[in-house]
Amino acid sequence: MALRLTRDEARRVLLGHHGLRADLPETGAAGLQRLLLERRCIQLDPLDRVGTNADLVALARVQGVRRGDLHRALPGQTFEHFAKERCLLPASAFPYYRHQAAETPWWRLGERERKVSPELIEAVCAEVAERGPITADALSDRGRVEAIDWSGWKGTSKAATMALEVLWTRCRVVVAGRDGKGARLYDVPHRALPGHHDAPADVPFDRWAVLDRAEAAGLLPRNAGPWWSMLSSTRTSALPDALVAEGALIEVEVEGGKTRYLAPPDLLDRTCAEDDGRMRILGPLDPFLWFRPLIEQLFGFDYVWEVYKPAEKRTYGWYVCPLLHAGELVGRFEGHWDAATGQIVVDGLWPEPGRKFDKRAFNRALKRHAAAM
Repeated sequence: MALRLTRDEARRVLLGHHGLRADLPETGAAGLQRLLLERRCIQLDPLDRVGTNADLVALARVQGVRRGDLHRALPGQTFEHFAKERCLLPASAFPYYRHQAAETPWWRLGERERKVSPELIEAVCAEVAERGPITADALSDRGRVEAIDWSGWKGTSKAATMALEVLWTRCRVVVAGRDGKGARLYDVPHRALPGHHDAPADVPFDRWAVLDRAEAAGLLPRNAGPWWSMLSSTRTSALPDALVAEGALIEVEVEGGKTRYLAPPDLLDRTCAEDDGRMRILGPLDPFLWFRPLIEQLFGFDYVWEVYKPAEKRTYGWYVCPLLHAGELVGRFEGHWDAATGQIVVDGLWPEPGRKFDKRAFNRALKRHAAAM
């Protein structure tokens, strides 16, 4: 039988679980390390208006960090792969990925493998082993291939880069960080992830991944969606029910909804920090916002990231971030970093109707954010 939570209980649990009541006690690199271990995966996106999504996730929870620190402050402790889409992951997850070659269906690994020969793939792997960490652009030119087309968006036409993508998907090379311009740095696992590259995976990937995803989400919806990325067949298998039956997970329902969730069995027993009173600018892909129907159900906040909508069809703006304050989603903000003035420029601000909006708290959030740029 599923455990039933009231809306208030679910709100408290979700905010506490996602570390959005108070900053982590650790600051700087130590805080980022704990953040990544607790969140399990942080979704990556290259768009950078007031920091990338990964920056926004960190700045909402950790003091003493700056834009880009997640990529440069944790050497040997992170890699990038698919979890909920493309994510930054702790090095401890690598053993489970190493033999799984995990990918999302849209990545089209098989198509890549048909476009580049095994010999070319091995040559690129040898070059990374010799010259890494190295960016894709710095690899030797090995000719051209037909680019993969995603509804008009073209992938790479460089054979060496496509071979690198195959090697990365197969975990034969890893993204070990970013260079000064934000380009991915590729390296071989034994050099990039010392102590993790050859560690044994103690349970099968599917079992580990479902437990890890439930821990990341707090309340993991059982219905289909990107939170089941790479695990769509696992979602409908006997495994989730088996994990509930053995007590490794519990099943949860929330007042006012029909969705069933998978959750860690001790979720309700965990101690949550008291709210520290500061307003937080949330990234559009913050893990707290993964399942937006639940956010609307609990917080009365209908959020859609409109970055891919034509301008004339947007309700608010292009890169709009939710604002969280005192346990409520109190508004939306769109802005950009102005390097000339050293300030965050507010392009749009939409307080949520019927909610108290504290302008002083918002200004403090902007000032904190600007200091991290």
